[in-house]
Amino acid sequence: MTSSLANSILSLNSVAMGDKKADLVLKNCNLFSVYTREIIPKTQVAIVKDRVAYVGPDAAHTLGTKTVVIDVKDKYVSPGFADPHLHIDQFVLPSEFVKKALLCGVTSLFSDPIDIVSVAGYKGFKEFLKLGEDLPIRIFQVVPGGLPVDEKFSNSKTLSLSQEKTAVKHPHVLGLGEVFSWTKVTLREPKTMKSLSTMLECDCIINGHTAGASEKKLNAYVSSGILSCHEPINFDQVLERLRLGMWIMIREGSIRRDLKEIIPRMLSHGTYLNRLMFCSDGLDPMDMIKFGHIDHCIRESINLGLKPIDAITMASKNNFDYYNMGKDLGGIAPGKLADILIFDDLKLFKPNKVFVGGKLVVSNGNLVTSIKKKIISPWIKKTVKLKKFSVDDFLIKSKKKDILANTIFMQTEIITKIGSAELHSKNGQVSASLDSDVWKVAAFDRTHGTNRHCIGFLENFGADIGAFASTWSFHENDMIVIGSNDSDMAIASNHIIQNQGGLVVVKSGKILSSLPLQFAGIISTDSFEKVSSNFEKINHSIVDSGCKFSRPHLIPLFLPFLALPSVRILSGGIVDVKKRSYIQPIN
Repeated sequence: MTSSLANSILSLNSVAMGDKKADLVLKNCNLFSVYTREIIPKTQVAIVKDRVAYVGPDAAHTLGTKTVVIDVKDKYVSPGFADPHLHIDQFVLPSEFVKKALLCGVTSLFSDPIDIVSVAGYKGFKEFLKLGEDLPIRIFQVVPGGLPVDEKFSNSKTLSLSQEKTAVKHPHVLGLGEVFSWTKVTLREPKTMKSLSTMLECDCIINGHTAGASEKKLNAYVSSGILSCHEPINFDQVLERLRLGMWIMIREGSIRRDLKEIIPRMLSHGTYLNRLMFCSDGLDPMDMIKFGHIDHCIRESINLGLKPIDAITMASKNNFDYYNMGKDLGGIAPGKLADILIFDDLKLFKPNKVFVGGKLVVSNGNLVTSIKKKIISPWIKKTVKLKKFSVDDFLIKSKKKDILANTIFMQTEIITKIGSAELHSKNGQVSASLDSDVWKVAAFDRTHGTNRHCIGFLENFGADIGAFASTWSFHENDMIVIGSNDSDMAIASNHIIQNQGGLVVVKSGKILSSLPLQFAGIISTDSFEKVSSNFEKINHSIVDSGCKFSRPHLIPLFLPFLALPSVRILSGGIVDVKKRSYIQPIN
């Protein structure tokens, strides 16, 4: 339980004056001062309970017989890092994610659990809040601000206005998550505007998502009380938003990596850094092992020319200033919560020691605190509400012998366009064509228990497999199945039903790889290491079979995502996003 500053001032004051003694003193620190942009040598830091009481050249007056003294031996000491925007309702449970984040020096996470809500609504939101509590890290949550993506087509669950109002009363819920359907704001959609007003009335933060917005539309968005964005992919977009008073979270994660496009020009321009942060927007297990987390952003930015003190400030202080939490977090100073990192050098920026609230949680690069496994409510592991599939469930019928099909053409793993392909029917049934790289693609409602589904065609996938299926998708969470033959599509679907969620690759009736996602069909209850291994096998089994894309797991993830161009598939049909109309699979 974190102490409040109000209840701590007597003990902090007493220790600072030497009238009472500190619990912990760090001496011989090269201290990163994020308040003065300098590294202060030979600094001592005195801590009582979970807060800093004294920072200065000599903490001898705070020493008592029970005070623990750690000689840092002129190593570098900084505040803990924060990720101001990420989705931790992915891949692994928060308790597993935390184990890796702490090793990277990340002591605070600002989570937007949009997919949990899209699957399980307010009940799922409350369940996920519990999973983030009593962990040796600070997890703050926001109410998802982007659901439904498009009410005309979306299948996702969401929170009502009254539920949003109740949610922000929770001490760990800070406001509204990324409002990524920005046209809802510029068109003043009533529920969206009411939600924004409610958040502002409650003095809550509202996170933004402004991809594609500029000039008057961007002004309208910002004037509605939305003051941050993690979507700029180049410096011009960063500058336009900074000039309008926004805060920018420079993204470096598994979906996009934008540092190299932004940092060099930012430095040459001489931009103020006080409204700049790093964020991941979400990390997959392979990337977390390969790159790290916010520590990677620091290393990469320094390699691009940023001063270490400025990189540290962007990774710490600026985040808490944005979230109006600066009196408690963001730096090492009297009164602040003692989230502190100790580094051996300024090259790796991998912490040797990590303190959260004055407690040592990482030492010599190893976790030294216990993390209890949470009890998970059984209902959240029963969200794949589908019957057993047969080959007949994937049939597309036509009386014509030669068919002109509308296809979803994959330009990248994420971006699509409308395509067309000549296909043939046999016995009144239209098959996929591996030779022409035309696949069947299906979307099934798996959360509401309806029989709603859609089957169409997908082009430019290129893998020599039978089927690839997933229950995790942005932000509809339909079950998506891509296949070259109906039999393997049925096998893949039934495997997912048996596991109550996940990803699976099938060829010739055999399972090549599988990643179970038992929690709401989007998170695994297995260990980080097991999930990472299974995730790697999923991607490799598809890439090694000739897929045209290096990250094929993103394809079913984004195929239903209505906030991107140009063609999407949901259980309700194939959608032309710009025209906001349905497309028939066969002309």
